[in-house]
Amino acid sequence: MGIKDGKWSSNIFYIDKKFRKNYEQYLFQCVLATLTILAVLLFLDVLNEAALITALGASAFIVFTTPHQYSSDPRRLIGGYIVGLLVGFILFLISNTELVLNLVSSKTTILIVFASLAVGIAIFIMSITNTEHAPAAGIALGLVINNWDYLTILFIMLAIIWLVSIKIILKKYLIDLISLSPNK
Repeated sequence: MGIKDGKWSSNIFYIDKKFRKNYEQYLFQCVLATLTILAVLLFLDVLNEAALITALGASAFIVFTTPHQYSSDPRRLIGGYIVGLLVGFILFLISNTELVLNLVSSKTTILIVFASLAVGIAIFIMSITNTEHAPAAGIALGLVINNWDYLTILFIMLAIIWLVSIKIILKKYLIDLISLSPNK
């Protein structure tokens, strides 16, 4: 039960009004997101690179539910991932230097501090370069705390370029599934 237009409503389950008239579009875009992520997952080590993969899943959500919004713009996607990858890579290298390892005895503490720094620095750089993309901050964190290799970094960039390419090619067929304000 809830209140709707000042009256009690028994609508426990709410389906977006746009879905009723665009259900084929919803299905198409969700299948497209599924197939895109499937292609990515076939090439990554799902168990060892989970933190990195989840960021790609979040990016797919943004691209296929809000293809015409600021957050799914190619500059934000590609630029955000470049920033996230660079920041994560640099802080991973610093966190594994002899100096840091000798200063802090706990590897867990090092991971916590450098993962936090990676997110904060990535957000700052993305904000000042207009490349804001929230999942890319997760990539920075993932590079500090996860196992990965250089091929993983290359593949993440290729995956984002693949995602952006699909969006650009199919943009005229995609609609924003998420309304900027509720019930529209």
